[in-house]
Amino acid sequence: MSLVFSAVCSHAPGITGRAHLADPAVKEAVHGAMHDLGERLAAARPDAVIVVAAEHFANFFMNNMPAFAVGMADQYEGPIEDPAWLGIARRAIPGNAALSQRLITEVMQTVDVAYAEEWKFDHGIMVPLHFLTPQFNYPIIPVNINCQGPPLAPLHRAWAFGEALRRACDQVPERIALIGTGGVSHWPATPDSGKVNQHWDLEFMDRWSRNDKDALLAYTDAETYRDAGQGGFEIRTFITVAAAARGAGTVHFCQPVPIFAVSCTTATMQVV
Repeated sequence: MSLVFSAVCSHAPGITGRAHLADPAVKEAVHGAMHDLGERLAAARPDAVIVVAAEHFANFFMNNMPAFAVGMADQYEGPIEDPAWLGIARRAIPGNAALSQRLITEVMQTVDVAYAEEWKFDHGIMVPLHFLTPQFNYPIIPVNINCQGPPLAPLHRAWAFGEALRRACDQVPERIALIGTGGVSHWPATPDSGKVNQHWDLEFMDRWSRNDKDALLAYTDAETYRDAGQGGFEIRTFITVAAAARGAGTVHFCQPVPIFAVSCTTATMQVV
């Protein structure tokens, strides 16, 4: 078994960019939860980390919007945003093009994916890496699921993508960690920015923790948009992780933080 760790976490830019505006105790709790997840990741001793995120028109636009894309380079750069705004310095991030190609080749047996040899990471990847891999010492394989521009891939396709990723991981000798980043409910770049639907978030994370496939795939985009905002479409990254890990999950932290515009969340899932 080459998938050795799986987890999900929030990637809201305010976690770093607006940290100075938050109540210090709240900021410390959120940052502490993210660092704790990084310690759990390190304990798994991965050789590479797949980060499944939803980027925000940083590399992919409506003129060419793949449903699923995987990076295939030996080096990436991030953040694409203003480092002063995000609170994270720009830097080079290591990748592993050969490993990416092997994984992509296997995923393609059942799921069509695009691949990119150039990729500039936005906050969807950089915020988690800032806490989980502060030394940036793991090769990163970035994955993007289109959660921005309809038509979006149906949730059952995100599940199938997770199954394909798991199969690919199991066929390589490297120890692979899988991190899904995003949501849960949030309304970024709208007049409702800062709104959080805590009840919806906790219900979704309960379904995720039970790895209840039927319940996870029961959401419609219309319901998600109504109850969790357009940011709620990012549940696709969490569903991908659940399909890949196959086990039960544990929520370590899930607290609404309006100044960060999201319920800041960290959770791990058993790999079985």
